[in-house]
Amino acid sequence: MPNIIPVHPTVAHTSTIPANAREPVNLFVREYKSSGSSGTSKPVLMLHGRSVPALPGFDLVLPPHGGSTQPDTSLSWAQALAGKGYDVYIMDLQGSGLSPRPKMDDPCNANPAQRALLNPNPGTGTCSSTATYAHQLGNSKSEWDELGTVVKFIRTRCNNQKVAFIGWSAASFVMGPYALQNPGDVTSLFLLAPMFPPDGRWSKNTAAPFDPPAGTGLPTQPESTPPAVFGFPMNLTSKAGIQATVSDKNLADQVWQAIMDCDSIGQKWGGPTAGAPEGVMRWRNSYWWGWNTSTVPHNSTLGNAIPVCIVYGDQDKTANTPAELGSNLHFSVPKLYEGIPGTHKLMFRVEGWDHNPVWDRHGAKILQHMAWKWLDDKKVYGVESGSWFMDADGVLGEVE
Repeated sequence: MPNIIPVHPTVAHTSTIPANAREPVNLFVREYKSSGSSGTSKPVLMLHGRSVPALPGFDLVLPPHGGSTQPDTSLSWAQALAGKGYDVYIMDLQGSGLSPRPKMDDPCNANPAQRALLNPNPGTGTCSSTATYAHQLGNSKSEWDELGTVVKFIRTRCNNQKVAFIGWSAASFVMGPYALQNPGDVTSLFLLAPMFPPDGRWSKNTAAPFDPPAGTGLPTQPESTPPAVFGFPMNLTSKAGIQATVSDKNLADQVWQAIMDCDSIGQKWGGPTAGAPEGVMRWRNSYWWGWNTSTVPHNSTLGNAIPVCIVYGDQDKTANTPAELGSNLHFSVPKLYEGIPGTHKLMFRVEGWDHNPVWDRHGAKILQHMAWKWLDDKKVYGVESGSWFMDADGVLGEVE
């Protein structure tokens, strides 16, 4: 792989989050510029999900090992694609990673059900039973706006080339509807473990499917009902909580350190010993709409003008949940595939994978290869459409 140096350009944005509406902010973007042999830009934008910031997911760099003096970049999906000649951009939405986190520096704005994680560091004894800012933070419109700002920046930087999207987990709530509303910006979608509620929130207006649900006051007013779900801007995850999701236990400490490196406040919170914080992962509480079986067929864009590749694990219990959980908590990857109207859609269910194959050495290598082949040819393992199962030996079988 060539020596690829990260650049952190300034990407200015006017916030549309109710908590800091109309304020100028700078969104965090990391760029790996590596134009192809023809000199033509091939831009790719990578977006994180609900909780884990972008860099620990897409650009995990490990300390040197095995006698090497160089950092280990084998788990960096972003650098792998840059090494193949793509101009790779990684972004954090507000409320995540290294982008601004409005209302999230106050421990009293943590989810009240999770405040025990903050005692004794920094302590929440002076907090009332409700959050200081008793509302969600982001929403679908604010996150589509932030994605749009970064897409515009990339296109300006890359000779107005359209952008390929790569999204992990809840990134689908942002990238999917954005692509449906702005197909002229997007070349393709590659979705890892996408979150998709078949009966999720939407306007129920086929003429304006991406308007917010009626009666919420969104997007200009924050949502706060029910308070146990939307009455606070920030959720927390402990070190033990995140490390339990890392199947490769040898990597668990490095993953946690990468998350802490993205949060100078969160790294000072949490842990059972006063004055010795072990950190918490702080993540935005967002209100999403416009991504379900009623909106996915919009204008027959997906699978036609915008090809889609979906990859998920057969052990993923996060992106596939029981229908009994209700319309907003029932997720189904196969139903997303079924709802895409076009024929240029491809899905792989991979044996043994959970929700986080980016943190498994073998899984990450396969994932990087699949994404590269999709970006290059709109094919993976020689196939460009259909639903497939890949077993632990890499053998493919088509799903009827």
